[in-house]
Amino acid sequence: MKMPNLNNELPVSDDEVPGLRVPHSPRGTPPRQTSLAEVMETARSVSNLSIAHEIVVNRDFRFKQNSPTPDSLEGRVKEIVHRAFWDSLEAQLAHSPPDYSHAIKLLQEIKETLLSLLLPAHSRLRSRIEEALDMDLIRQQTEHGALDLPRVAGFVIGTMATLCAPVRDDEIRGLRELRDPAPLLREILRVLGLMKVDMVNFTVQSLRPHLLQQSVQYERAKFQEILDKQPDALDHTTAWLNRAVQEAATAPSNKGPGKTSTSPSPAILSPSAVLDQAYLSLLRWDPDCQLYPETVQMDRSRLDELKRCVDVLTLMASVLLVTSNQCGGNVFPLPGFVGKLKQVIAALLEGSHHRTSDLMGALQAVGEQVKLQVGQALREHGGAALTPEQETTLKGQISDIAQDHSPIRSVIAGRIFSFLQGFLGPPAQKSSTPLPGGLAPVGAELAEVGAAFGRIVHHNRLVFGPFYSSILKRALFPQGESETSVDSR
Repeated sequence: MKMPNLNNELPVSDDEVPGLRVPHSPRGTPPRQTSLAEVMETARSVSNLSIAHEIVVNRDFRFKQNSPTPDSLEGRVKEIVHRAFWDSLEAQLAHSPPDYSHAIKLLQEIKETLLSLLLPAHSRLRSRIEEALDMDLIRQQTEHGALDLPRVAGFVIGTMATLCAPVRDDEIRGLRELRDPAPLLREILRVLGLMKVDMVNFTVQSLRPHLLQQSVQYERAKFQEILDKQPDALDHTTAWLNRAVQEAATAPSNKGPGKTSTSPSPAILSPSAVLDQAYLSLLRWDPDCQLYPETVQMDRSRLDELKRCVDVLTLMASVLLVTSNQCGGNVFPLPGFVGKLKQVIAALLEGSHHRTSDLMGALQAVGEQVKLQVGQALREHGGAALTPEQETTLKGQISDIAQDHSPIRSVIAGRIFSFLQGFLGPPAQKSSTPLPGGLAPVGAELAEVGAAFGRIVHHNRLVFGPFYSSILKRALFPQGESETSVDSR
């Protein structure tokens, strides 16, 4: 099964930041018009918050160069404009004498880019660049036909070789092989663009340890700035936590003698239990629901990927449990059998859990493949073959897992969520979380999902704990009942 790679490069996009809307105005009062300056300031705050969050939670976060796809409108327009520019430059340099008007502008841009890549300690190299790329002197040389462009380009390439990361060595070697001035200048600018991105990513990685120390306060302060400008920026979060209060109050563990699902007593709930319930609900979230909590919006792509993994692992564990009950004693102990079966199941279930119709067809195919795998294993190891009745029962029980209220699927899902809840507690509790029965074949995958889920929840709790405390106080003590310290962290 393909596990979530939560450390991959994740581009910052507008749909990964808190959804903000114009605040509701009191009835009878004209709506307040938000100025463009306020909108832009809020957008900057959201962007900064999103980038800082990505740097902290994503250890392999990288900026990447914006490159539109060649078949897009932007890509085609960019290609046409660039081709026209470089054709014009090539024609200018082919004149006799050459026309260096465009080339001088490019050399100025190259100089500025090289200087931007320098660190404060590079004072000597800075002086060399200023001297070798003295634009006033270069203009005088062009006026007198004395500009040695290959020599200037050679200095630029040598300086780039000094500054570039090892990953760009092949690009630098390619530059040294070019002789025509127009293609050479074009490639120099392209590689400099890559080096600028490399420098930004190097700076991000250098600052990451310092950001980790300050991230909680920084993210909390930035979100407070957003909340000051958009007072309804916690509406979805409030609704999310209120639902969690009701769900936690009606959960079996909170029902004592005389309590029913229609008589909840939210006052007996702890804020920690409610938050656990709220976070776990994100792994069951309806993708069509637009009311995603603002405080976890930046982690939505990661949580959606974890939800996909949980859905697939639930189905896989259910199929393996059915197979084990039917014929596990004969084939499950065989070396490599369970691993091979998991690969087959994962491949057939990939992407099928979103719609019941797709899931039914996928599980029918899984049942057929399980029957074949079991039959092959029994033949290879001298076991008794399954009877037609046993094969029909096996395939039927696997197909029944697609039903919304499948008992086996419900039991497995409950055990998985119980296991994942253990990763939301203190570190000592996480290390001792027992694996419920029936989940051993997928234990390693569940542990990986749980660890990733726990990291996301832990950071979110630290950042937004004060906001959650305020909401939970109102939800748990609506009539001003006796309040103890409400700690949502």
